[in-house]
Amino acid sequence: MTLTAPYAPADEALIAALMPHAAVSEQTHAAAVDLINTIRGARTRIGGLEDFLRDYDLSTREGLALMAMAEALLRVPDEKTQDALIADKIGAGDWAGHEPSDAWLVSAATWGLGLSSRLLRPGDTVPGVLGGLTRRIGAPAVRTGVRQAMRFMGHQFVLGETIQAALKRAREQEAKGHLYSYDMLGEGAKTWDDAHRYAKSYSDAIAAIGKAAGKRPLPFRPGISVKLSALHPRYEPRNRAAVLTDLVPVLVDLAKQAKSHDLNFTVDAEEQDRLELSLEVIEAAFADESLRDWQGFGLAIQAYGKRALAVIDWAGELARTHGQTLMVRLVKGAYWDTEVKHSQVEGHADYPVFTRKEVTDLNYLACAKRMLALRPQLFPQFATHNALSIAQILETAEQTGEAAGGYEFQRLHGMGESLYDAVTREFDTTCRIYAPVGGHRDLLAYLVRRLLENGASTSFVAKAGDKDVDVEEVLFFPDDLETSPRHPRIPLPGALFGGRLNSNGVEWGNEAELDALAQAMYDAPDAPKVKPFAAKDVDAAMTRAAKAAPAWRDLPVATRAAALRRGADLLEEERPALMATLAREAGKTIDDGIAEIREAVDFLRYYADEAEGLCPPRDLPGPTGELNRWQARGRGVFVTVAPWNFPLAIFLGQTAAALSVGNAVVAKPAPQTPRIAAQAVALLHRAGVPEDALILAPGGVEIGRALMEHDVLAGVAFTGSTATAKAINRALADRDGPIVPLIAETGGVNAMIVDATALPEQVTRDVVASAFRSAGQRCSACRILYIQEDVADRMLEMIQGAAATLTLGDGMDLATDVGPIIDQDALDRLHAHIAKHKPRWQGKAPAGLFLPPTIIELGKDEVLKEEVFGPILHVKRWKAGQIDKVLDEIASTGFGLTFGLHSRIDATIAHVTAQATAGNVYVNRNQIGAIVGSQPFGGHGKSGTGPKAGGPLYLSRFVEEVVISTDTTAAGGNATLIAMEAN
Repeated sequence: MTLTAPYAPADEALIAALMPHAAVSEQTHAAAVDLINTIRGARTRIGGLEDFLRDYDLSTREGLALMAMAEALLRVPDEKTQDALIADKIGAGDWAGHEPSDAWLVSAATWGLGLSSRLLRPGDTVPGVLGGLTRRIGAPAVRTGVRQAMRFMGHQFVLGETIQAALKRAREQEAKGHLYSYDMLGEGAKTWDDAHRYAKSYSDAIAAIGKAAGKRPLPFRPGISVKLSALHPRYEPRNRAAVLTDLVPVLVDLAKQAKSHDLNFTVDAEEQDRLELSLEVIEAAFADESLRDWQGFGLAIQAYGKRALAVIDWAGELARTHGQTLMVRLVKGAYWDTEVKHSQVEGHADYPVFTRKEVTDLNYLACAKRMLALRPQLFPQFATHNALSIAQILETAEQTGEAAGGYEFQRLHGMGESLYDAVTREFDTTCRIYAPVGGHRDLLAYLVRRLLENGASTSFVAKAGDKDVDVEEVLFFPDDLETSPRHPRIPLPGALFGGRLNSNGVEWGNEAELDALAQAMYDAPDAPKVKPFAAKDVDAAMTRAAKAAPAWRDLPVATRAAALRRGADLLEEERPALMATLAREAGKTIDDGIAEIREAVDFLRYYADEAEGLCPPRDLPGPTGELNRWQARGRGVFVTVAPWNFPLAIFLGQTAAALSVGNAVVAKPAPQTPRIAAQAVALLHRAGVPEDALILAPGGVEIGRALMEHDVLAGVAFTGSTATAKAINRALADRDGPIVPLIAETGGVNAMIVDATALPEQVTRDVVASAFRSAGQRCSACRILYIQEDVADRMLEMIQGAAATLTLGDGMDLATDVGPIIDQDALDRLHAHIAKHKPRWQGKAPAGLFLPPTIIELGKDEVLKEEVFGPILHVKRWKAGQIDKVLDEIASTGFGLTFGLHSRIDATIAHVTAQATAGNVYVNRNQIGAIVGSQPFGGHGKSGTGPKAGGPLYLSRFVEEVVISTDTTAAGGNATLIAMEAN
């Protein structure tokens, strides 16, 4: 079965079908008012998540500080870092000024944090304050108190740290008729060890739940939820074949075990780009004959997804096909912010989720009605804490003749207790508690997601329990959705940069689009060979360019800019052929090829815009009777020298910058990658750049040397090694004639620092991408990782395990993560470096020009002084409190290109980023893939001359400035001044 709905249909195309569901009957409105009043009249002494979020809204400093502290504190093993984190977050809020609450959890937190804030004031040093308090109250007092507060918070929102503890605690509620679905906490697997551990955790939990389940029939049996991304470390659309082979048998085995106990078994929802893959896995598992005659299999569907209705229809058809009932849990969706950013970063045509909350609410109701209509093929499970949604579902169910039975509601443990007590009492329906189970380490990500999902000031949960908010405001539904279905402050991904069109990406979750791209790449013919220049060709090329330069420079800047924009459009049109050449000639993987073409497109459009702002003449102020006109214009003939590791993006970026302001360009590609350069030059010629204004000069070192020595040379833009940049600099200095500019971007010994507050899973993801993507053949790649010794062993194990899942192979294969080293000489140099050390870990690689991801742990006194250009990550440990020593060591190398930091302590982030010597500093993310116009790229020291590529100053080095001053009184007087009126 295929999901036929487009990956990201336009909101406008969907809203007409949703609008009829906006009508609220008087009966529904009255029921919702009663439910809200019930919530407000039933605040408990202990207090739940609703009370906490009402007092600590995420729009406040205190709410943000609490979220950050809850997310990080309990995983920090050393006391020094714990103290720093507590001081940092307590100093961010006005805890003592918080109003008292009648909820014990909130008032205790306020009191405890208020006391702590008086002990640790902003600006105090942690060692100084705690040292002075040691003799009076004991230095650990604050630390212990806040850790206990965080653990108590966790106790409110997690049923138990183990499944046995959760089952014991659940018995009290089950005696009152409550049902449970257990969720074993944990984010997606990063390693195969993670996947196996999660599978065992699910299996053990199913056995324990089944043993304790008693004799209730379905659907009133307890259940369990499983995450597919927890069962496979590479649960991605690009790995579809491997996922179906590896994961489906595991899912079937777990489902069979759940069936043996007659439990509910729900496959949780994932991000939207994994939706089609998830449905394939579910379909394959559900078709297994061993799962016949069982009504407990189910899946979760997210109403914020635009394809939710289509997925419900798909589920109904799947159930009919096999003659069974599918349980379907309908949720609003927990990853909305991530989905929006992902589409923007990836350059999608539209969002796969709704950007306006009210439209999601509408879609939720539409989905609920569709699910109710598809009974008995579907057994609807409505997971919501919105009283209006509940009232509308109850009315719809009553209208279909089934006021009770045939569906259920669900709520989160720790939330909605008073709401659903009223629902089940007044409407004779069933509510199941979705109960997280896991240790405090796994709680953190879950808790923060719940805080984000429910803690925004616009959420129903935040407003429903607040007596200061009028009930009608809580229930207000806007009437402008049909004309304004989109959030006015969230532009489409293509409009992210305002007037400059964002480059088009690929929707990896769209199987049809992905397969079509891969097939088009295979069908693309090999790019023709490119004949290298001979020495005699250099003079001819430079002479031609010099003759063409004045005419190109004198064109209106808008004409030059239009040619570059047409070139950008052609790049997108010819993407499959260009990607095929990148894979065949440079070993680029498909995702790297997509990214490189997007960067090239962005460069062309960005420099076109920048040139239109820079080049038009402008009048400068001066004395009366004088006209001072300033103009920036091309210098003449620029030589651009590009590297093999970004043979399209950097090649075109440097070239487009020079062309945009009116220079002619002789562009020399790396000897390893002339074919992609030739294709790029041909596209710009088709776009309107004259053939003599842009000339390709393929060849080796001797051609580069001859270009640098030519008399007409007006400037050089170079990207490559530091040694080559220095050689070019010396050659230019030795030339007779004008002094010409050199714009050089070189390499770096790029470091990343990780402290004990960092999330291991996030560090693992970002380090693996930074160190090993593109086979480490990026100038921005992470070369050395400094990890706080208290967490080093665990993090390194995760990094090694994640790196071991990478697939090395042909760049034309969708599943390939890491391509080959560029040539044998480069591979030999990397092998020689590894031979000098004993690797801590090394992966496996196929035969050929491949080097497996490698990790080398350096000793205390070893310093990495030179760039190692390949998939080799060096690691060093550092002691808490000695981060300045690490920064000094990094600075001692003299390089300064990229730098990464992972920390949850704002003071640490501020201190480290202020001291970092790199041109590009990345915090709590990877350190590769700079975006044109957002993250201008370039380094300091031995890493380059600046200005930054893709930044507002870059074009200034490609122009010469001319000022024409004219005395306008030379004809006999200043008539303008004489005729000037007072008003």
